[in-house]
Amino acid sequence: MSLARRPVPPKAPAAATDALSAEIQQQRIWVDSVKGEMSRAIVGQHLLVDRLLVGILTNGHVLLEGVPGLAKTLTIRSLAGCLSVDFRRIQFTPDLLPADLIGTMIYNPQASEFRPKLGPIFANLILADEINRAPAKVQSALLEAMAERQVTLAEKTWRLPDPFLVLATQNPIDQEGTYQLPEAQLDRFLLKVTVGYPSPEEERQILDMMGTSAKPPETRAIVEPKTILESRELVNRIYIDDSIKNYIVNIIHSTRYPEIVSQSLKPLIRAGASPRGTINLTLAARARAYISGRGYVIPQDIKDLAYDVLRHRILLTYEAEAEGVTSEQVIQEILNHLPVP
Repeated sequence: MSLARRPVPPKAPAAATDALSAEIQQQRIWVDSVKGEMSRAIVGQHLLVDRLLVGILTNGHVLLEGVPGLAKTLTIRSLAGCLSVDFRRIQFTPDLLPADLIGTMIYNPQASEFRPKLGPIFANLILADEINRAPAKVQSALLEAMAERQVTLAEKTWRLPDPFLVLATQNPIDQEGTYQLPEAQLDRFLLKVTVGYPSPEEERQILDMMGTSAKPPETRAIVEPKTILESRELVNRIYIDDSIKNYIVNIIHSTRYPEIVSQSLKPLIRAGASPRGTINLTLAARARAYISGRGYVIPQDIKDLAYDVLRHRILLTYEAEAEGVTSEQVIQEILNHLPVP
């Protein structure tokens, strides 16, 4: 089926999706306001901004990977400035301790008791800068916070605020003093977004904007947490046709049994995506439909988001790594062979 024409789900209740689309278009005005505000501080990076908004709309954590100097941290800080939420930036280092992240119990001699001193993880939006520099104990503490949205201190559980979102960055080229993220933690990220270099035109704009010692422009708060929570309710109501649900399942299934797509893929994949990949691809597609002002998901939503949802969930064999095959190439091959609804 050609994707050039306006794709309407074949079995969608037209009246319901039209009404929902109208409601979304009215409610999503804050999305354009955030993009406009961030454009004051960020040049380009439109896909990165969209993916961060997908994370906010689905309450999903996002991992950004790119070489230094590509404005990963600046983009997250600018987004945090647009939201009326509590924001914390944590610089991960090899000597970081779990207590530096989640807090600890402090003895109070006057009261003869231990009292909690909560760490910086107790915020709505967490920037985990260079997350792959943290040792295993810190990764374990962060994993509980990301997965359960809670922290355990001295046998007592403390709930994290809602919304709670971890936006992490990592440098793929600097290997000294880094720790590879375990697969269990990678799977907790809704998306893994690769950040590339700007175009020559964008880099000239960056030069004009940042080429002085003046402080870069800061974004202002324009969105309340209540608006974000209301938007999530609309995202959960977005319609997905059964044919598109089957398309999602077929994509995930093909990462586990690639021989059904192509025999050449079988020796390249060590392990495919878990059911969390199925769920997250569905959630992300709903969020993308919301950002686009639609009350239903189209196949192109799935195809565009498949790379960010699956690139960290497909484990390649040593043979694939030796041949220079990337997970993006595997995803491309799967998408090329599977029929589009």
